[in-house]
Amino acid sequence: MTPYAYRAVGPGGQIVRGRLDARDLPDLERRLARLGLELLRGKPAIALQLPGRPAIPRRELINFCFHLEQFLQAGVPILDSLADLRDSLDHPRFRPVVANLITAIEGGQSLSEALLQHPQVFDGVFCSLVRAGEQAGELPRVLRALAAALKRDDELAAFTRRIAIYPLIVCAVILAAIGVALIYVVPELARLFQTVGQALPLQTRILIALSGFVRGYGWLLVLAVVAGTLAFRHALATRPSLRHDVDALKLRLPLLGEVRRKLILARFTGLFAMMYASGITIIDALRAAEDVVGNTALKAGLQQAGRRIEQGAGLSEAFAGVELFPPLVTRMLRVGESTGALDQALSNVSYFYERDVREAIERLQASIEPALTVILGLLLLAVMSAVMLPIYDIVSRMKL
Repeated sequence: MTPYAYRAVGPGGQIVRGRLDARDLPDLERRLARLGLELLRGKPAIALQLPGRPAIPRRELINFCFHLEQFLQAGVPILDSLADLRDSLDHPRFRPVVANLITAIEGGQSLSEALLQHPQVFDGVFCSLVRAGEQAGELPRVLRALAAALKRDDELAAFTRRIAIYPLIVCAVILAAIGVALIYVVPELARLFQTVGQALPLQTRILIALSGFVRGYGWLLVLAVVAGTLAFRHALATRPSLRHDVDALKLRLPLLGEVRRKLILARFTGLFAMMYASGITIIDALRAAEDVVGNTALKAGLQQAGRRIEQGAGLSEAFAGVELFPPLVTRMLRVGESTGALDQALSNVSYFYERDVREAIERLQASIEPALTVILGLLLLAVMSAVMLPIYDIVSRMKL
């Protein structure tokens, strides 16, 4: 498949531009015809995606699972279900993906095989669960479980975003205010102080020197920060050892590291329980879950546990040998193995971690706001003291 940039005419005569995967131009024309579009012009294009940005929003995948499960549960054939879903979609990138699924299934592939052609949209866990549902004849149940798992992930992601939004806004306002003061206000005050010719306090001299540096080399500082950020991101992408060390450091950070670890383990245990309950073997479930943890240090731990299981160790014993996993995980796994309810034990672990993550984020959010208020107050106090003390001295001398 090759990504094509196309220009087409819609049913109402409107011009539509977009991207779509196709084998060649005739295949592109056929695929657009299924979408109700008439091809005007098409050419191969490079599919661009911003780093760190998902190809399709999670909410679109939730709707995909929900609607497909409802159609299949009602006895609607898979092709008709996907066609109805395609016609109801408004997302410009997801609608062509569903159209490609229809074409692949019409060509004799199963749904899981068609999903594998879009790894940027459907990860390995998603495809493995759909394949297990097809083999067991329980695809609607698997889709319902996938929708529930995606909803949990979306809720947890929303909780984590709460930590970042308020501090980012406050920091942006603080930096903007300090920048305006250093660039425009302090130089005027510096000229006033020079005219008077009085000795300035240390904090005032520091403030004036900082203002001169920002005015003279601020652009260079911004350029250095941008270049350093890009170089660091490139090093993370090209040096696996550095990426592993950074991911391990993220898990050891005070407060935030523990929240991040619990968030990852909540998602991993929930997905692992769902795959195990669907009939996927432990080894295959571990391999599928390695790529969804989003942390190379934990991924290495899963790989180590998988090797121990292949050598004959039990699941709880294998995880106990990996220091990254806390005792709660290994204890629940041991209970699940002894009772034969491993999927239930993993679901309980996922529930406990989800609850802990929500409570930890609420506590962090409650403590961040007063901490930022104190920091903002101290910054303002430092700036005001550096400015007002010389002005007070000038006024005092004028009175004398």
